[in-house]
Amino acid sequence: MKKLNTNSNVYIIIYSTLLVIIVAFLLAFVFQSLKPAQDANVALDQKKQILNSLNLRGLDGQEAEAKYGEVVLGEKKADGQTYYECKIDGKQKYVFPLKGMGLWGGISGFVAVDDDLNTVYGAYFNHESETAGLGAEIKDSREWQERFKGKKIFSADGNLAIGVVKKVEQPESQVDAVTGATLTSNGVNDMLREGLEQYIKAIKKK
Repeated sequence: MKKLNTNSNVYIIIYSTLLVIIVAFLLAFVFQSLKPAQDANVALDQKKQILNSLNLRGLDGQEAEAKYGEVVLGEKKADGQTYYECKIDGKQKYVFPLKGMGLWGGISGFVAVDDDLNTVYGAYFNHESETAGLGAEIKDSREWQERFKGKKIFSADGNLAIGVVKKVEQPESQVDAVTGATLTSNGVNDMLREGLEQYIKAIKKK
């Protein structure tokens, strides 16, 4: 019998090909096996973010699932945009998902609004890759997020008023920008103003 030449090019190519196929199969198997758990974790994380915007923070997985089922009445659509109708202490709240751009990547958030569609009840912001200690503060600083509580979205004459600015001149509707993170703060400002106005106008049309 002819001895297999393990140093030949043919052997190396066949061996490498089989190895790649086996590894690819194993990775695909592991990915498919873990996907349900990953999807569940993503869904739970979103529920926690929504609850954070409703000032219901620090809940573990089971607590978050239970509280979400209690306060979130359901998903609604207005002009194709999804939002959440909620009830806290018997009072109607709306939670609006928002997306925008920061300095290094996407930013997002959930903003809860009272049933007057003008007063912010709470807010939670997230980011993909902002600078730690600067732009990342939109997520990491609970104190900064809580500054949005009670802010008015529209002025008394109906103009869009809410904003994130370097110098607050209208404290009833504006929040100080994050120090040293101008572009990220501008991204949050644009995301808030454009997103909230679109949602609220769409709901009022219904």
